[in-house]
Amino acid sequence: MGKLSQRLLHLAELVSYPVLADIGTDHGYLPIYLLQTGRIQRAFAMDINKGPLLAAKEHCYACGLGDYITLRLSDGLERLEPREADSILIAGMGADVMLHILKAGEEVAFAAKELILQPQSNIQKVREYLYQKGCFIDREDMVFEDGKYYPMMRAAMGSHNKRKYTKEEWQIIYRYGECLLESGNDVLRQYLCWKIRQYETIQNTLKEKCRSETAEIRAKEVEMECFYAKKALEWTGQRRKGVV
Repeated sequence: MGKLSQRLLHLAELVSYPVLADIGTDHGYLPIYLLQTGRIQRAFAMDINKGPLLAAKEHCYACGLGDYITLRLSDGLERLEPREADSILIAGMGADVMLHILKAGEEVAFAAKELILQPQSNIQKVREYLYQKGCFIDREDMVFEDGKYYPMMRAAMGSHNKRKYTKEEWQIIYRYGECLLESGNDVLRQYLCWKIRQYETIQNTLKEKCRSETAEIRAKEVEMECFYAKKALEWTGQRRKGVV
């Protein structure tokens, strides 16, 4: 097995329990790594496609781990029983697909001790869904690799005991993550600066164009997102300075 990407290595650090279900396992590299490093004791490697599962099977047996990894052809969580795995990891897919998997398998998902999630897009949808279902997000990380930003999180069922937030603050949390904001995460700050530059460029471009109704709607959307990004950057700056 080759060297893992930084994205996968950081995801591995979020896993806290001995039995893992890796949904959309692809080539099975992550459960193999977690077993080799002693972070888990056994794993379910699951994928909707036969090709990746065959590749995962070859890698598992090549590493001498065939007895510790159960391979299953499964549409999301369909072939996993409630509490069969302590940790459920879903990564490397868009938010809409991830939410489809979680919603279709809620009984299984929320019976696990933790969910390790890394949506490739629209992460605010996933965070909002988790909070609405009564989860709390107690760990988050963010990686910049090969020109892309990868935010990720660990969530579990339970009450959210931290301070109350305004509606505006919740919108910022959904987009950028309470743990990342509170820690003043350097990669998040880098990402926010990049996003703000993007939004300001779009705003300037829209000002130069004919003000159609569609352009007006888009301008308001971009203005709002730029506002939230600037507020988030201010939030991280306060935490870095120790301001509560």
